[in-house]
Amino acid sequence: MTEQISVVFLILTFVAEVLGTIGGFGSSVFFVPIANIYFDFHSVLGLTAIFHVASNLSKITLFRQGVNKSLIFYIGLPSVIFVIIGGLLSKWIQPILLEVFLGFFLIALSLLFLIKKDLVIAPGKKESVIGGTLSGLAAGLLGTGGAIRGLTMAAFNLEKSAFIATSAFIDFAIDSTRTVVYYFNGYIHSHDMIYVPFLIVIGWIGTYTGKLILNHIPQERFKRLALTLILVIGIMTILKFWIEL
Repeated sequence: MTEQISVVFLILTFVAEVLGTIGGFGSSVFFVPIANIYFDFHSVLGLTAIFHVASNLSKITLFRQGVNKSLIFYIGLPSVIFVIIGGLLSKWIQPILLEVFLGFFLIALSLLFLIKKDLVIAPGKKESVIGGTLSGLAAGLLGTGGAIRGLTMAAFNLEKSAFIATSAFIDFAIDSTRTVVYYFNGYIHSHDMIYVPFLIVIGWIGTYTGKLILNHIPQERFKRLALTLILVIGIMTILKFWIEL
């Protein structure tokens, strides 16, 4: 990757942050496949972790009301443990396989939510631990696990701001942990660091923009749009792999 800044990439990153805030899934589900167009997959994992640290700090600040401490423990703790495992495993799996799996993962997850609109998980401790485990493992391997965590948390019917803040606290712990793992894996490259200041600013501005939109427009309408976009991105990821064969 050259040191020339891609303005289009930064604009798409801003859109990803806004949509991720509104949809409640987090921006990584959009950011990872977008960044994959511009960077190798391991660089994408490193940049995603750094970007999400700033993004989640902004969400914690702007949506800090009513954080659910119980969910932070039962979902967050297994998420942190398994994001380490996923991050370590990613070093031993071919990046191209991770890209393909990411594409199918996004397609399957978006179709599941679009078809099963009322799908919920029982609001229990066991379900929370399982959801946190799968979310952390997916985040470590693929760079994105927010949708799994979102589905798990949806069972508890949290108020909108409390949902985003609780998810952000968990995500912050995940991203702080995997940033360290990715660093020792060699995924954080000096030539990519030119983007970091822009990503930090975008994380804050994008979150604030998403918060303003959420105040005026029903979240469910945007969630359906977000799922449709995830489906399209997943298909494009698979097509990109197919074309490059």
